[in-house]
Amino acid sequence: MFDPVCPSSLSPVRVGDKWGALIVRCLADGPRRFGELRVPLRGITAKVLTSSLRTLERERLVARTELPGRRVEYALTDLGRSLLVPLDAMCAWADAHWDEILDAADDALAREGAVAH
Repeated sequence: MFDPVCPSSLSPVRVGDKWGALIVRCLADGPRRFGELRVPLRGITAKVLTSSLRTLERERLVARTELPGRRVEYALTDLGRSLLVPLDAMCAWADAHWDEILDAADDALAREGAVAH
């Protein structure tokens, strides 16, 4: 990944992308319409959801299908479905280390607060 000729900037797996991974997880049980995705993704704006879905579609992780009546549905592609295994592993890791993750976040906030004062 540090090789100058490696196209790592094109990597479709953006671990730090909050919404992309969550959208993939929301589509794990089958296709959903735009409005149906907004329910479990509380806090996402329509603009951000649209942008994230377009990115996932461009990366061929999600397929967009136009339905009768001007409706659109989103579903994981085979490539997108293959991403569920590593996402499950990351979720299991986070679950196993949740207290440590929260402690680290609290420590970071405390350090930032100390530096600000």
